[in-house]
Amino acid sequence: MDLNFTPEEERFRAEVRAFLENDVPARLKDKVANGKRLDKADTEQWHALLNGRGWLANHWPTEFGGPGWTAVEKFIFENECAVANTPRIVPFGVNMLGPVLIKYGSTAQQQYWLPRILDGSDWWCQGYSEPGAGSDLAAVRTTAVRGVDADGEHYIVNGQKTWTTLGQHANMIFCLVRTDREAKKQEGISFLLIDMTSPGIEIRPIITLEGEHEVNEVFFTDVRVPSANLVGEENRGWNCAKYLLTYERTNIAGVGLSVAALERLKRVAANTRRHGRPLADDPAFAARMARVEIDLENMKTTNLRMIAAVAGGGVPGAESSMLKIRGTEIRQEILSLTRRAMGVYARPFKQAALEADYDGPQVGPAFAHAASAQYFNNRKLSIFGGSNEIQKNIIAKMILGL
Repeated sequence: MDLNFTPEEERFRAEVRAFLENDVPARLKDKVANGKRLDKADTEQWHALLNGRGWLANHWPTEFGGPGWTAVEKFIFENECAVANTPRIVPFGVNMLGPVLIKYGSTAQQQYWLPRILDGSDWWCQGYSEPGAGSDLAAVRTTAVRGVDADGEHYIVNGQKTWTTLGQHANMIFCLVRTDREAKKQEGISFLLIDMTSPGIEIRPIITLEGEHEVNEVFFTDVRVPSANLVGEENRGWNCAKYLLTYERTNIAGVGLSVAALERLKRVAANTRRHGRPLADDPAFAARMARVEIDLENMKTTNLRMIAAVAGGGVPGAESSMLKIRGTEIRQEILSLTRRAMGVYARPFKQAALEADYDGPQVGPAFAHAASAQYFNNRKLSIFGGSNEIQKNIIAKMILGL
């Protein structure tokens, strides 16, 4: 396989770089580069910029509003965005639900929901994990019972979801619900689209270690959902779930994010002095940086191999689990080294310093305020989207036949 980019792909890279340089507000890039908090308005502005260019749903087919990019162009775009310190695209509507609707949704669902994802009319969140169903996702217990009344056919949903990322901003949630309690675990699950403003829904914040309100619990009490919001067939929602997770796990690899984080780590190590010399010259620290850089280069190659397979008409399989494992481990190691490089400056923690308008005293280098917060927050990378231990089981089954 030729890993060199073609002249056409290099011209595309130049186009992306020009857009990121000229059209994306410096305010957004500065917040990302310095580990500042992004609010809902920041994300909506970023999505609107991309949608105006036709680049938001960059992996959707052209007939549904995608730009018609190849898998390689998508890879280039994501890496250039990460290196330029742009916000991330919130994945739930664009990268997760969109592909599911394109593959399993009805024509009516595609025509109604997909444009609303693109123009920002709907902010989606993901209702998968439950207190007793995380990595064992097939153990979901939230129920949906079909009924009919004067207002039409519907489901009544009861249960609880947890770790619902950015659910406090969402007006819609896609959920795995149990519609057949007697069937085998995977065979009794359905995929529902639920309006978060429906009576009977309660959202409770979960405040994480660094003080962020990023995740939530969502409770459903006799929530009425029109049967038209069922995606695919009843009791066949596991097919939607598996298809969605391949996209989530591939995205979790975050090659571009690791590249950007590694460049920042190198700058920090070059400018931090220990025992009278740059930390980058310390043999033990330099060896760890070299190891993680080698691992990152290897992961890039694996990612490009998977891209080539997708370009040939394939769907990510066990390769997405490989990328999920290595990608999350690499990002965690880079963040760990960055925190170590900050030394004592990583210990003080001021939440106010993570706000864009903070003008108080600066403790250490510019990124010091965010070093520990990002380190602790990203310990979860190896858990969500299916824990790395589960991914190893998938690889053992799909590739090794164990």
